[in-house]
Amino acid sequence: MNIPIERDNGVFIAAPSGRIDGFNAQDFHQTLSGEMSGEDTAVLVDMSGLNYISSAGLRAILMIAKALWQRKAKFMLCSLSGSIAEVFKMSGFDKIIEIHDSKEAALAKLG
Repeated sequence: MNIPIERDNGVFIAAPSGRIDGFNAQDFHQTLSGEMSGEDTAVLVDMSGLNYISSAGLRAILMIAKALWQRKAKFMLCSLSGSIAEVFKMSGFDKIIEIHDSKEAALAKLG
């Protein structure tokens, strides 16, 4: 799984594309966990390139969020497509994870 990563003023930004499912959810989790550092004050996952997420993908997102909350770092998602946003609403994840319409809106909230 290719996940472009960048940093913007202490914000770790990951932009997965394609699918996060049972075949690669663990790779997604390990990649993000391995790339994040203690100096990252917030993590933003830009989901604009994602077209599918399974329950395994949701679990990976939740595990990352939990680890960040424990170290008092902020965690946000942005740019969810209609079908991905629906999955987050149906699962209730939109109530526990901050979601923004765009990368710019999320970064503005963090700034």
